[in-house]
Amino acid sequence: MRFDPATPPEGTVRDWLDHRAETTGATVSHLFPGTAPSLTWAEVRDQARDIAGRLTGLGIPKGASVAVMLPNSRDGILCLFGVLYGGFRTTVINLAAGAEAIGYALSHSEASHVFVGAEQAALFESASAAHQVGARVIPVGTGIDWPADAVPAPLCDLGAGDDALLMYTSGTTGRPKGVVHSHASLLAGGWTTTLAHELTPADRALCVLPICHINGLCVTVMGPLVSGGSVAVCPRFSARSFWAQCAEAEATWFSIVPTIVSHLLHGDERPDAETRARIRFGRSASSALAPDIHRAFEDRFGVSLVETMGLTETAAQILSNPLDMAARKIGSPGKAYGDEVAILSRDLLPVPPGTEGEIAVRGPNVMRGYLKNEEATREALTGEGWLRTGDLGRMDADGYVFVTGRLKELIIKGGENIAPREVDEALYAHPDVVEAAAFARPCAQYGERVEAAVALRKGSAASEADLIALCHQRLGRFKSPDVVHFLEELPKGPSGKIQRRLLVEMTGGVAKIA
Repeated sequence: MRFDPATPPEGTVRDWLDHRAETTGATVSHLFPGTAPSLTWAEVRDQARDIAGRLTGLGIPKGASVAVMLPNSRDGILCLFGVLYGGFRTTVINLAAGAEAIGYALSHSEASHVFVGAEQAALFESASAAHQVGARVIPVGTGIDWPADAVPAPLCDLGAGDDALLMYTSGTTGRPKGVVHSHASLLAGGWTTTLAHELTPADRALCVLPICHINGLCVTVMGPLVSGGSVAVCPRFSARSFWAQCAEAEATWFSIVPTIVSHLLHGDERPDAETRARIRFGRSASSALAPDIHRAFEDRFGVSLVETMGLTETAAQILSNPLDMAARKIGSPGKAYGDEVAILSRDLLPVPPGTEGEIAVRGPNVMRGYLKNEEATREALTGEGWLRTGDLGRMDADGYVFVTGRLKELIIKGGENIAPREVDEALYAHPDVVEAAAFARPCAQYGERVEAAVALRKGSAASEADLIALCHQRLGRFKSPDVVHFLEELPKGPSGKIQRRLLVEMTGGVAKIA
């Protein structure tokens, strides 16, 4: 067994927890600022092993789904690792998805048991009412309330190719799909992060994203497992508390999303000099980061921000900019680290640099497939092993990818393709725009027309005419929105990504994206 950060991880999560406990067991691995005592690697391993043994004693077969309905917390981390250690398929439930979607995930996964926090009990009942859920509840309050028959039993044998994680997509284009990762691909997700960001045992991440999302789980939880570092796990993101949490945790890096970047930029808090000096970098993922917002963040806070790109299907990261600011390219989520990325034609063949096509990836971090959905798996994975991302882009001669849009989100106006991202970036150039998203509205004259929704900072006097004029200046009249809707907050999924499909309905129409 090799534990070499320069190569894709071998073995299983169980192996890696054992390795950390046996080599650096007294080192703090997980902190919970203001909420709970910290954990060492030895404590995580020992408690994960106890949870795994008790689940085995309940008669749960290897590879069966065991769900976790817990927020970012000490118990959430322990239950996550306990299920993984036992050789079961960890099904992390998105608590913000709503009762119907949660009920679907619990039913579709065929979870035999589910850890349910005290504050999530009512949500579980509502989810069970929405779908037939056969999972047996294991309550979690001040610790785990084990049933009497949860007597520890010997663990099963476990291999790198065995199922480890089942995570449901946000369902932006229909029913959520259950993405299945093996122990190998799950660990590889932490490895690509370690590789790109040169993580070491001295690094400490700040996790403010939910671990029910692939970014929170793979980047800031699996990354430290592979690198030997540590992570401070916060219950949720708070713009008022963020920099104070960085200071308290003594974080050296953090992972956030563009909406958080924008909210921090428009807030009043700043990091103190000591905190700013300690932070090596922040990273942004989940959706495109507007260049104007990127530069403004770094100018204001003095913290380097690395734009990246990842998917649930790839255990998070597929692309990253280098840490070297002279080598990065603002406006691009970077180049491949640890995997292979290509731009494919409609015939699914790689195209030359500078040519637009579909972004595809292959490597050790790619999923096994979609649970009980062979058709979707065949559509996503080509015979040559490429995972089709559904994103459009081009690659330059240096291997940097530039995302131009999503296949299913293109606005087709009078036969011309308009990428919503272009309009988003034009709107973000206004200093008062906190959130922005363009979308298509059915139109008798052009087939579709461009509209947009924005959220402004409090007290802003910016008008619709101001924003449309800015778009005219940057994009020309044809690509600019005909209407700009003002909302207090734009709808977002669990990762913080703005959900364009909901904007048409929210602003009075029939959604284009089914």
